[in-house]
Amino acid sequence: MSEAAGTGAVRYKGLRGIAAAFAQPGAVTMLFFGLASGLPFLLVGNTLSAWLKESGVDYGAIGIASYVTFAYNFKFLWAPLVDKFRLPLFGRLGLRRGWLMFALLLLAAGLLGMAAMPPDVSLPRFMVVTGVAALAGATIDIVVDAYRVEIAPQEAQGALAATYTLGYRFGLIAGGAGILLVADAFGWQGGYVAICALLVIPFITVLVAREPEHRVRERVPLRVAVQEGFVGPFRDFLSRYGLGLALGLLLFVALFRLPDQMLGVMAYPFYLDAGFSKTQIAEVSKVYGVIVGIVGALLGGWAVTRFEMRRLLVVSAIGVALSNMLYLIMAANPGQTWAFVATLSGDNFAQGFAGPVLVAFMSGLVNRSFTATQYALLSALANLPGKLIGGLSGFLVKDSGYASLFVVSTVSIVPTLLVLALLWRRMPRPAEAG
Repeated sequence: MSEAAGTGAVRYKGLRGIAAAFAQPGAVTMLFFGLASGLPFLLVGNTLSAWLKESGVDYGAIGIASYVTFAYNFKFLWAPLVDKFRLPLFGRLGLRRGWLMFALLLLAAGLLGMAAMPPDVSLPRFMVVTGVAALAGATIDIVVDAYRVEIAPQEAQGALAATYTLGYRFGLIAGGAGILLVADAFGWQGGYVAICALLVIPFITVLVAREPEHRVRERVPLRVAVQEGFVGPFRDFLSRYGLGLALGLLLFVALFRLPDQMLGVMAYPFYLDAGFSKTQIAEVSKVYGVIVGIVGALLGGWAVTRFEMRRLLVVSAIGVALSNMLYLIMAANPGQTWAFVATLSGDNFAQGFAGPVLVAFMSGLVNRSFTATQYALLSALANLPGKLIGGLSGFLVKDSGYASLFVVSTVSIVPTLLVLALLWRRMPRPAEAG
């Protein structure tokens, strides 16, 4: 029996229901799986850029190297494989746990390969193993997202999203501030080996966690499997919601995170231009800011179990957008720690709160027969437009200054709210999930 089946009769309403949602075994499992998802993200992103810079790699190559993170944006391309095909060598673990164990092993191989072949020895080989690590990290995201949706009913997804986000942010701390501290003492290679050791935690979790039930046929002809795996998820999404509503939902998800992603690209340059040292940035942004984000995520997970989703989406979207205006305080008070702390408090809390809300909303949209593929598509959409548009934010800063970016990024939430208003009466309710 799956955990979902075991909890299906529970009504997660009121204080007892909220406590039951957070006390379910899957909530603890998602904490450690969240760690596995968050750990590689910075190791192949911002942290990687710092290592390349200290190794003497030119800025152009560093920019090109950042393209490895696009594995996260296009993970829906191989998500059908995760949804439909059981890995032979890991068959005894089941569909989800088998893929997760494979991805964790691949991630460990990629991180250790980066440590064994540093960029100052051979940049091409280093980027190959970095690409392996990024591919593994994106695959972990696919599996963990699918696992979370399948082990509990929709009304419990807020709690699972909150504990997942908590673990994810622990992973970001380890892959951000943590590895910087270790690398200072033992070098970048030693740092990557040390952080890789943390994968022991999700390894053990995979072995003891339950395998959820799947509404998929395991043994079918290859032609049928390809049809079901690559065409079926998209056809199902369109048929369940209809073309107009389906496109509207996809557009809403794509626009939801636009304000924070427009600002995120230029956040670190702004911190430096505002007069803060790297140590101050690490302390306030990578440690304090993450802790505030965790508080926001826990509150967001609680809110999902308590309030209507449509209203939470409005509050979350507006909160994330308005928090960008706090950066004007930093701009007006350069080098002032109190301004940095105040700004990061509002910004990270708003983003932390919005995280579980968006995750729970997207979880309610997927059909559990195509969990991995449909959720991978939604999560990719939630990041891709913001990254593409955010890449142009540097030109806005160059031409008009940071203040213009803060204002424009805040106003960018208007299209999101307009789409939500158009979808308001047709917005799917939790009971309509597949």
